[in-house]
Amino acid sequence: MQNLYEQIQVYLNMEEEISFQEFNDYYKKLLDELVESHEQFDEDSVWKSLFIVENVMSNAEGRSKEKKGSEAKKYAKIASRLQLWAQNLSVRLVKAGYTEDDINERFNQMLEEGTPAEK
Repeated sequence: MQNLYEQIQVYLNMEEEISFQEFNDYYKKLLDELVESHEQFDEDSVWKSLFIVENVMSNAEGRSKEKKGSEAKKYAKIASRLQLWAQNLSVRLVKAGYTEDDINERFNQMLEEGTPAEK
């Protein structure tokens, strides 16, 4: 999950948009990791997974509205599939005692982790 987390930070700080193929490849790696390992995730991995899922899902939703035709449908399907993962991971954090405010605060910290330092 750490590699996927580092890669999402790179994507979030890029000026240009990645291609559908690269987006889809990243999504498939994320899904494979979630399916294969989610039951063994420690708390840090749950946080990173939720952060990644929420960002990919949000981006897919946005792209589904901007694009047309089959690509728009593919993005919408990605967003829909990730919704269940977002719910699953959120429930795990709530069960661990975190509130929605805690989650939002942690996400803001995670976004800052990926922000390049000002010169």
